[in-house]
Amino acid sequence: MPLDEMQTIGVLGGMSSESTRTYYRRIDRRINDALGGHSAGDIVIRSVNFAAIEQCIRDQAWDSAASILVDAALDLEAAGVDFVVMATNTMHRVAPQLVEALSVPFLHIVDVAADAIRAAGIETVGVLGTDAVMSGAFYHDRFASHGIETVVPDPSAREDVDRIIFDELTAGEIRPDSRARYLDVINGLVEAGAQGIVLGCTEIELLVEQSDCPDTPLFDTTALHVERAVDRSLAAVVD
Repeated sequence: MPLDEMQTIGVLGGMSSESTRTYYRRIDRRINDALGGHSAGDIVIRSVNFAAIEQCIRDQAWDSAASILVDAALDLEAAGVDFVVMATNTMHRVAPQLVEALSVPFLHIVDVAADAIRAAGIETVGVLGTDAVMSGAFYHDRFASHGIETVVPDPSAREDVDRIIFDELTAGEIRPDSRARYLDVINGLVEAGAQGIVLGCTEIELLVEQSDCPDTPLFDTTALHVERAVDRSLAAVVD
């Protein structure tokens, strides 16, 4: 088996450590499931200081964030990765700058999610994530380019969803009352016409899972992104 043909995955992480850890573990698990034995991912992780990124988000200093992440992505390229995934939804706000700077492919998380949504025959989805994701045209426009309409919570619900992400989930804190609030928000999105829900923050899967919403498809962007990255890494190995 030509294991040396496995492509090296570059993970641009640190936003937060919970998200990066999830990517690392899931990539290894899926590759081991595919190949067995002691097989694990061929991965390079470049983790940035989340405090700096979080401040950029709060200040809407997207050019500064882009500069930090472009430098980190170029570190991955210099380390010899074959392609890059960024372990965060929010910072795909600066994905165009990363694509422009990199010579290796960049796998966009929205494109991967959109493929799964279209395959499910769904045309309208509700979006949960940070306020930057729920309010930002960059996320919704990307879905629209795939023919998918998006709906978001009302301002009060957006505030709660964002607060729970930054104050709790990024620190690995899981609270039952926060889960109940998220489920209320999801029900509101379904009432507003959503046929499925995009978990548009890599930490949300720590709080809400499909069994919590048996009648509404959840699209876990982390899981979908990892699946696509592993498929690409193993393309030459399993053919």
